[in-house]
Amino acid sequence: MSAPHRLSLAEAAALIAARRLSPVELLQDCLDRIAAVEPRLNAFIRQLPAEAMRDAKAAEAEIARCGPRGPLHGIPVGLKDIIDLAGHPTTCHSKLQLDRVAGEDAAVVARLRAAGAVFPGKLATHEFALGGPAFDLPFPPARNPWNPAHHPGGSSSGSGAAVGGRMLPAALGTDTGGSVRHPASHCGLVGLKPTYGLVSRRGVFPLAFTLDHVGPMTRTVRDNAILLNAIAGHDPLDPGSARHAAEDYTRALNQGLRGLRIGFVRHFHETDTPATPEVAAALEAAAALLAAEGATLSTVVLPPLGEFAAVNRAIMLPEAGAVHEAWLRDRPGDYAAVTRRRLMPGMFITGTDYVQAQRRRTQLIAAVEAAFSGVDLLLCASSMDPACRIDDEAEVERTYPRQARTPFNVTGHPALSVMCGISKAAGLPIGMQLVGRSFSEALIYRAAAGYERAAPWAELAPEL
Repeated sequence: MSAPHRLSLAEAAALIAARRLSPVELLQDCLDRIAAVEPRLNAFIRQLPAEAMRDAKAAEAEIARCGPRGPLHGIPVGLKDIIDLAGHPTTCHSKLQLDRVAGEDAAVVARLRAAGAVFPGKLATHEFALGGPAFDLPFPPARNPWNPAHHPGGSSSGSGAAVGGRMLPAALGTDTGGSVRHPASHCGLVGLKPTYGLVSRRGVFPLAFTLDHVGPMTRTVRDNAILLNAIAGHDPLDPGSARHAAEDYTRALNQGLRGLRIGFVRHFHETDTPATPEVAAALEAAAALLAAEGATLSTVVLPPLGEFAAVNRAIMLPEAGAVHEAWLRDRPGDYAAVTRRRLMPGMFITGTDYVQAQRRRTQLIAAVEAAFSGVDLLLCASSMDPACRIDDEAEVERTYPRQARTPFNVTGHPALSVMCGISKAAGLPIGMQLVGRSFSEALIYRAAAGYERAAPWAELAPEL
């Protein structure tokens, strides 16, 4: 096998199960790929090759004795560095956390470890999953694998760069206002923000308690569903965890789109926050392809995008302020300038404003729920622009909020980003979102897999 790092998670798992590829061979090829391209992408905060190789050898021996535990046995998975990995620092990409060593695995890491996954390293993030690409931090910002001069999206930027750059087949990110789906869109990946409460956040450094999610980032829809199978489940030690019965999220992947009713939320990108012509055209082409594959498309109207964004800010910022209050008072100079600038408004939002935002949130949830009375899924934009240059601070600041991801952090509904085009001007990926009722991840995956099979993007990869 000449290039195991190019295999999807599912392809690698099948070859491992058939004894045609070993976990050690897969990991070594991924480590070689990391050595070749990491200097250009800065995806990793900390590489752990010796520890990962120890675990890969143990997986190989166990598989030889009694077969694989499942499709993740021996598979390398990256972790955004706000997720605890026992015995290693969880830096949050910040000077403030350099010496904070995790005493135990986060709940999602424990689940992946039980499934046999190995962990080659901790991945870059925007500082505390909030700031932005910053050059005044202990670690450089991650870069886009399709063009390293460009932004990879954030805040799960290293996860996007590592998976998009074919260094790892899968990674975990977190999503409070779109931070799994943003890098998925910019790096040509599949990224899921699950239903609120479906995946435990225990052992993950919080940004905003009522908006935070952990989600999988992969190169294919099937891989994403496999990863969700491993990490989903009730955790009584996470106050936000939902009691939802275990299910197989891969079960409907081959059922296709016929009979599905999809509501296209056009006003998000046409009038609320107008998208670039290339993004708008890619969304229309995706809608046409979904219809050609058997779905019924209709136009759906939700509250204006700006209302969702305002409610997200009015909730996220004071919740983040509560997390960071002591550091903002005692060590403000230790944050990156962009992080400090984004955190500070949370210290001045009143309790009344926060309560009113939560009241409006309830109404927005009801509005999205009402939309599902006539459709099975929603289709909408992710980012309104392809990725800009990472060193263009003004353009990063302008384009960062031009997106339609935050509505579903506010409402808690599951939302998946999947590639739907390539910008001709810059050669960079364009993403769209498929959104479902709470706990309808299997249906979202069904539609996304049907689209993925019909679309021409699956075989495209960055030329690094």
